[in-house]
Amino acid sequence: MARHNREGEGEDQHGRRYRIGYQPDWFRQIKVTRDLDNGRQSTKTLLRNPQPPQAEPGPRILTEVEAAELGLSFSITLHDERRVVRRITVETVIPEGDERGQTISFVVSPVPDEE
Repeated sequence: MARHNREGEGEDQHGRRYRIGYQPDWFRQIKVTRDLDNGRQSTKTLLRNPQPPQAEPGPRILTEVEAAELGLSFSITLHDERRVVRRITVETVIPEGDERGQTISFVVSPVPDEE
């Protein structure tokens, strides 16, 4: 049985703060991709799971992302009983504020299978 969800925080390339809710036996990391002021695109690790898994993940996985100052909040629920998912990509649009309409992409990666 998987452990209870954990919470962590991270900061993107523009200094915006994020709260990440994750299941520690499934979640390895989340990366964020944003456009920079110079027109280039940058990818940054927003949060890494600081603990190695201690149990097998359950078949239902939940990851939550919130950036209050951007008005951004969503959750991903995934049913992955056979553990075949290798990556989840979510593309969002900032809904409010000075950065409204800008695209932010997130890539959530699970803990890799042991060899």
